[in-house]
Amino acid sequence: MVTSLLQHLLHVPAPVVLLVVGALVFGEAAVFLGFVLPGETAVLLGGFLASTGRVSVVLLAVVVVAAAIVGDSVGYEVGKRFGPRLLRTRLLRRHVHRIDQARAFLDGRGASAIFVARFTAFLRAVMPGLAGLSGMRYRRFLLFNAAGGLAWGLGCTVAGYLAGSSYQSMAGYLGQGGAAVAAVLAVVVLVGWRVAKHRRDRDESAARDLNEPVTGAGSTP
Repeated sequence: MVTSLLQHLLHVPAPVVLLVVGALVFGEAAVFLGFVLPGETAVLLGGFLASTGRVSVVLLAVVVVAAAIVGDSVGYEVGKRFGPRLLRTRLLRRHVHRIDQARAFLDGRGASAIFVARFTAFLRAVMPGLAGLSGMRYRRFLLFNAAGGLAWGLGCTVAGYLAGSSYQSMAGYLGQGGAAVAAVLAVVVLVGWRVAKHRRDRDESAARDLNEPVTGAGSTP
């Protein structure tokens, strides 16, 4: 049913694809949509469409990462303001055991749990709200939320893009091992960023050395 619904994106314009994918990623934690539809499914399909040239993969990645970070921030605020009331709703009472496990996971790992949770569908839906409910400082939450959103968003977008026509098999694969795939891609992104930063710092240092005035041996007594 989910796959059939998402397949309809193949017949709509690119701006609508970006809007729908972004909305599903945003709503995953912001309105607990992740209980019904994991956002990574929509991102994989978006990546597949990007591989056909119908959607810009760069623009898709920007939309996915932004929607993930903003959606989790909204989920954090919802948990902070309405957490106890939400835990008494019928939807969350049905998952009380898993929510208790998620709270224990958050208590045990602290803010790093926000990053790790990004790669598991259920935790991705509830962890931002639980972080707000627990009173975690927003700045600390945002740091790990942004890191997780960047790694997960880029990972799933690239995975869908590379999968091409093998979307169905890639969707099933990421449903079971999404954490491993996204973690590897996150390491590649971080290593690339560090190498680029090192080269940029080295080039800036060399430029400063060239621009410094020469004194001493050539000066007039």
